[in-house]
Amino acid sequence: MKRLLPRTRRFSLTRNAVLFLVTAVLLAASCALSLQLRHLIDKPTAAPVPPVSQVSRASLASPGAEIRVRSGLLRFERIDNPARTVARDPRGTVIATFTDGARTAVLTGPGRTFAEPRTAGAEVVTKSWVRLLPKPWARGAEKSGWFKTWLGPRLGSRAPDILATAFDYVAGAPVRTTAAGVTYSGAARYTPDTAGDARRAARGKPKPRTGSDFYDYLGIPWTFPDTVTRRPEKDRARSVDSSGYVRLVYGYRSGFPLNSRDSAAGNGLQRTPDAIARGRLGVPVIPLTDRRPAVIQQLQPGDLVFFRTKELPGGRIGHIGIYLGQDTADHPRFISSRKNAGGPTMGDKGGTSRLDGDGYYAQGLRGARRL
Repeated sequence: MKRLLPRTRRFSLTRNAVLFLVTAVLLAASCALSLQLRHLIDKPTAAPVPPVSQVSRASLASPGAEIRVRSGLLRFERIDNPARTVARDPRGTVIATFTDGARTAVLTGPGRTFAEPRTAGAEVVTKSWVRLLPKPWARGAEKSGWFKTWLGPRLGSRAPDILATAFDYVAGAPVRTTAAGVTYSGAARYTPDTAGDARRAARGKPKPRTGSDFYDYLGIPWTFPDTVTRRPEKDRARSVDSSGYVRLVYGYRSGFPLNSRDSAAGNGLQRTPDAIARGRLGVPVIPLTDRRPAVIQQLQPGDLVFFRTKELPGGRIGHIGIYLGQDTADHPRFISSRKNAGGPTMGDKGGTSRLDGDGYYAQGLRGARRL
């Protein structure tokens, strides 16, 4: 007995120590998990796509056009808010998103980085590639004959998309010209002021001219589908305002139809931010209101974002940008052409290019639309 008692005492002490350590580890893990969950709830996120295990069997479509990737046939499913079709590979990975009523599709492709080191402390690292469908998406379109022809060559393609095209106009972007000598790419500036503009501003009068459109940047006349021809002004060469920039990227470069004016007639992108925001093209993923939206998780790269500015009274939308996605600092970032920055930028000169926080543009955000 004298030999057994010391062994029993030592075993009891060891067991108590183990129980104490296990309890401490569980409490620490619980606290860490609570903090992490609270952080995720408070933080704006990209539009969530539920894992395949959470999607009902009824929403899973057939392989559609039988499009095959390396791991097998794609499968399609339906998701709401907004109504859209998601394509998954056999492993459950989302490789494409198509929104009902919109022509912009987001495909998953090679990773890439967008940055402006001189004006932005964060980068946007993304695998999202934004491309235009030949027609607005509708439920079941994956079974259409045109769809396989369209999607196949674009899966994994590195050909320039909407986002890459948008960066063809930031500071330092290389100049490119057509065979006819028209400069269609290269750093753009914002609409320049003239001596007359300065005099009118000093008297408190509005500018007599609208900002620079895409044809001003190009320096060539442009005839629209309604037969109206617009001619560039020489002092505006290589310049665009915020909506002119969107029309340059989406319209001239990517093929989205353009209107000559703000008329709702036709199927083209209107001239001003306010008309585009209130128009009927695409899908309002964040409905336009007179207040800053409380939730922005519906956004996906390529969406147009609209801002109220001090320059326009009456709640009109005075600025428009293109949403890029979350940056490396975990903030939702956009790109736009603005006066204080001197042209297109995703940087923070002339206002922080974020949709969260207390910056000028974050506070002025009023809605978003998916073309």
